[in-house]
Amino acid sequence: MTVAYCSLQGAEPGVDPEFGVEVAWDIPLLDGYRWVHPPNRSPKPGLGRFFGLFNPGLWTLVQRGAFDVVVCFGYRAASFWIAALAAKRSGAALVFATDAHTLAPRDGARWKLPLKRAALPRIFALADAALAPSSRTAAFLHALGVPKGCVFLTPYVVDNEFFARRAAVADRREVRRRWGVPEDALVALFVGKLAPWKRPADLLEAAALVSGLHVVLAGEGPLRRILEDRARASDLAGRARFLGFVNQSALPEAYAAADVLVLPSEYEPFGVVVNEAFSCGVPAVVSDACGSAGDLVRDGVTGYIVPVGDGTTLADRLARLGADPDLRLAMGEAARKRIADWGPQQNAEAFARACLEIAARKRASIRSVARAAG
Repeated sequence: MTVAYCSLQGAEPGVDPEFGVEVAWDIPLLDGYRWVHPPNRSPKPGLGRFFGLFNPGLWTLVQRGAFDVVVCFGYRAASFWIAALAAKRSGAALVFATDAHTLAPRDGARWKLPLKRAALPRIFALADAALAPSSRTAAFLHALGVPKGCVFLTPYVVDNEFFARRAAVADRREVRRRWGVPEDALVALFVGKLAPWKRPADLLEAAALVSGLHVVLAGEGPLRRILEDRARASDLAGRARFLGFVNQSALPEAYAAADVLVLPSEYEPFGVVVNEAFSCGVPAVVSDACGSAGDLVRDGVTGYIVPVGDGTTLADRLARLGADPDLRLAMGEAARKRIADWGPQQNAEAFARACLEIAARKRASIRSVARAAG
């Protein structure tokens, strides 16, 4: 397998435009596998624009690589279409991968809905198959008209062992001491960008309704100043902590010191922070817009699922957890058991099975066409 990066943004140190700070991950992201980076020839390189990624070297890579399967992790940049056309030309099976589970765009622009409704079925019809990281994405692809036999579930995962191992040796008492949080307090943790679509303010509003609940937010973003101002109000004073950007190696101890993860997003393709929390034995309360709802977060079992923007229900679920230590423990254990079957091994096996089956189908199709032509 060869991984072709169209951009190394995120893999290499640099300013993350959404975090608003320089990010240099402290775990190796480019080790242990074969990868290449065909030069990006875009005059204005960057993510989020169709011509922000223009890597013509992908054409030669695919043409000379004799690949059986070419997987494009997206379709909204020129480079993906260079790879897709090269796959078609070379006879390789073309696969699109997406984590979307709704037509709703992140920016809420309603004019995009009819455009997506018309375009996406045609885009996915060009491929031989599609990969989905969640059951909700698989259902979304089926709704777009992709046949069930052409959709393969390849779980969205993190390194479970990394988080579990580090959380197990974390000093919960010491971490809380640094945070200035009482040892016996209920702590709700938010991990992510402090951005509008993540709705971190919903957690603060819910906390204002739950006596004794402390909130810890790990992340940076454009909403930080607004959130800090809200946290200084009398109904929250002293019960909210802002950690700023927290790197990977420090996250496990944050989970270990928390009682519940809260992810109230209005747009969330999956939410791998749930994987991280579960690996540390921490349950989660997520909105029904999160792709991990259902696969990982099972309402009343490994956490709770609440409607987007429903602060009253969010507060109620947090209050339940605060009032019942046994419930928190049971949900944490259920979360740990659930994530044990949703990790790197399951992802690798699912990906390999999918590629082998897709390649076999493609070869059979080519032979069938050749016989018909002969």
